[in-house]
Amino acid sequence: MENSITPEDSVITAYRAHGWAYIRGISVHGVLAELIGKKTGCAQGKGGSMHMYAKNFYGGNGIVGAQVPLGAGIAFTQKYLNNGNICITLYGDGAANQGQVYEAFNIAMLWKLPCIFVCENNGYGMGTSVERASYSTDYYTRGDYMPGLRVDGMDVLAVKEATRFAKDYVLKNGPLLIECATYRYSGHSMSDPGTSYRTREEIQEVRQTRDPITSFKQKLLETNLVTEDEMKKIDQDVRKEVTESEKLAIADTGPPLEDMYDHIYVQPEADFKVRTCDPVTMVASR
Repeated sequence: MENSITPEDSVITAYRAHGWAYIRGISVHGVLAELIGKKTGCAQGKGGSMHMYAKNFYGGNGIVGAQVPLGAGIAFTQKYLNNGNICITLYGDGAANQGQVYEAFNIAMLWKLPCIFVCENNGYGMGTSVERASYSTDYYTRGDYMPGLRVDGMDVLAVKEATRFAKDYVLKNGPLLIECATYRYSGHSMSDPGTSYRTREEIQEVRQTRDPITSFKQKLLETNLVTEDEMKKIDQDVRKEVTESEKLAIADTGPPLEDMYDHIYVQPEADFKVRTCDPVTMVASR
C-alpha cells in the first residue's frame, strides 16, 4: 500500500501498527524502544505497543473500530484543504460489526471524502471465526451504497495495484471499501496460543501456499529480478539491523516520572499546570 501512496497521504490503523509505523518512516530502533516504553521510542515511551505515530501516520488505536471515524475526519481535512491527498483507514474483521464503522461510511459518502476504508480480514476476530461472528462475511459489500472490492491481501503486487486504483478513484469519486483477505499465523495476543480454535494443519497450509513474503520472493527469482545471493544479503542486513536496534532499545532509559504530565495540550503557557489523580495536587505540564 505504501508504494501506491505518497508521504503526504495519511494512514490510520488499529493496534497492530508496528509494520505501518516502520514503513511510514519510524526507525526499527524507534519502534522497538516504544514497544518497551523507552524515552527514545517514537512516542517517547508513553504509547507502548498500541500507540505509535509518525508524520501523517495517526496510529495505533486501542479501541476496536474507533480509528474508522477518525480516518473519515482526516479525509475531511484533506478535502477541506483541497490538497490532493487521501487517507487509508484500516480495521479488522473483528471491528467490521461496530456501529461507528457504518456511521463513518455514511458521512464519508455524503461528503464524498477521499478515504480508502480497508477491512483486513484474517479470518478470526480474537478466537472467533468470521463465520461465527458475521452473518455476511463478504466484507467488501458491507459499504452498501459505497463501492467495494476484494483483493488477495497475501499478494504484494495485487495489494499495490488495488491501492493505486483506489487512490485515483477516491480522489475523483469519494470513498471506496477494500477487503484484504489475509491470515494471522500467531495467536491474537501473548496469552493466545492460536490453536484452540483452529488446527495446526490449517496454519501450516497457509504458510506453505499463501505466505506473502515467500511467494513474492519466488516471483522475483523466477523473473530474474534478483538472485538468491542478493536475497540472502537482504535477510542478513535486516537481521543485523534488528539485533543492533534491539540492543540499543534495551540499553535506553525510560521517561522520567515528571514527563507523564507533558504533551497534554499544544503549546501550553510557561506556568501551566494540570490536576493529577489527587484532586488537590497540581503539577507542571509542558
